[in-house]
Amino acid sequence: MIQTARLRLRPWREADKPVFHALVNTPAMMAHFGGPTTRARHDAIIDRQIAQQAEHGHCMWAVEGREDAGLMGVCGLRIGGHAGTPVPEELEIGWRIGEAWWGQGIAREAAEASLAWGWANTTRNRIAAWTTASNTRSWGLMTRLGMKRRADLDFQHPDYAADDPVGAMIVYATDRPG
Repeated sequence: MIQTARLRLRPWREADKPVFHALVNTPAMMAHFGGPTTRARHDAIIDRQIAQQAEHGHCMWAVEGREDAGLMGVCGLRIGGHAGTPVPEELEIGWRIGEAWWGQGIAREAAEASLAWGWANTTRNRIAAWTTASNTRSWGLMTRLGMKRRADLDFQHPDYAADDPVGAMIVYATDRPG
């Protein structure tokens, strides 16, 4: 679907499910998602992305290396909002790249390609991203991508208790280039 110098971003396949779970279900990878979880929860995430791809023509795609085609993580665009939050219909960009590739610019390369695809293939005027305040790596990348903090869109994620800091989402956004 999308190719960069080092990466391929593509729709998900059923065979990706066990590989994805093993890749992301570590304490470090899940630190900002409430900790390691069940395979069923990760399978449901992929099922939602498959449905997003079918309905909208995009999703948080599987990210793999072009040279070895091994799964490295996830990055892409989805209709990511939640009812009752300020972002119910936002086009969300997101990423989760496996620990083995941290610090190598993989997330940025995938995110830049996803943003470019979003501007070229949707009519959206804004693309947003959100994470917990403690996830400095993620919001740092948002800043490097040219996104700006949008405190007016911050929200408490409905999957977490109201007092759970993991659910306190901070939002960044970027407007369509002029």
